[in-house]
Amino acid sequence: MTPERITSISFRAPVPPMTKGLIALNVLVFVVMLLGGAGFWHSPNTVQLTWGANFAPATADGQWWRLFSAMFLHFGALHLGMNMLALWDGGKLVERMFGPGRFLSIYLLSGVAGNLLSLVIQGNDAVSGGASGAIFGIYGALLVYVWFARHQMQTREFRWLFWGALAFSALTIGMGYIVPGIDNSAHIGGFLTGMVIAVILLPSAILTSKYFLLTQLLIGTAWVAGLFALLTHLPTPKYRWQQEIAIQEQVQKLQRIDQQAQGRWRQIMLEGREGSVSFDEMAAQIDAQVSTPYEESFETLSALPEDPKLPSAALLEQAKAYALKRSEASKAAADQLRNVPFMPAKPTPP
Repeated sequence: MTPERITSISFRAPVPPMTKGLIALNVLVFVVMLLGGAGFWHSPNTVQLTWGANFAPATADGQWWRLFSAMFLHFGALHLGMNMLALWDGGKLVERMFGPGRFLSIYLLSGVAGNLLSLVIQGNDAVSGGASGAIFGIYGALLVYVWFARHQMQTREFRWLFWGALAFSALTIGMGYIVPGIDNSAHIGGFLTGMVIAVILLPSAILTSKYFLLTQLLIGTAWVAGLFALLTHLPTPKYRWQQEIAIQEQVQKLQRIDQQAQGRWRQIMLEGREGSVSFDEMAAQIDAQVSTPYEESFETLSALPEDPKLPSAALLEQAKAYALKRSEASKAAADQLRNVPFMPAKPTPP
């Protein structure tokens, strides 16, 4: 888009395809999460973590894809609606200014960089997600473009676009220091990244200096240096997320084993009362179908790491104690059945 056409931009202009596509993708992810059990107005952190939210124990434990996936997750309908309104408002301007390819690059890089800064600042204290980091990058890019094109714009249009975008960004970031639960580090990281990437990707039509390439190189180098500094100051995870997930999976497996074992116990007792199996046969079935599954579950749970910092550390101890208790109790029952003396049936009188 050339600077001469900036004055033709209006809120009534059609939304460009990439902006519409990003809005549709965010809404689609939210709908899929609803179908998967997420809440409409609010989803707990456990649900967000399952879908890929940013969280130091998980992200820094090798799940770096969360820096990307987190920008498409939203904690509720209000969170989604406010972000999509801002994306629609700024996206339709910036996509025309930079073109769809550069616009998408600004959006994605801003979102990832914002989540990276959030990871460093928030550490182990927050589960974060949302498109706001990427959206702030869009507004940062808008400010850069309008500033460099200001001499080729009408004064009224420049004031409307530049000061409006600046006021929106400043007020929203300021609100983040007042209202709890807002990830301001992602906002700031995305905003600064959007400005840097915009300087690097500025269309040649608005560049007035032949020496601007040096400025782009210096700004790009500073941004890369900043990223390197963040990567070398990542927080040490309070615990390993993979270990936490392993405990949760094994506890859920124990619950399934428990249900199956109790069902088999009832079936074996019923067959014993009916006289269709001997005591020795009952004991053998209890060993194979009740005691052994509990014992194997106990051994698996005991092999898991015992880190008191894990959220499920207490649950792990409870699960081990339960599996061991059930295993020993069923073995004792089987031994009692084997020790029952054989009682021959009384002869039927003639």
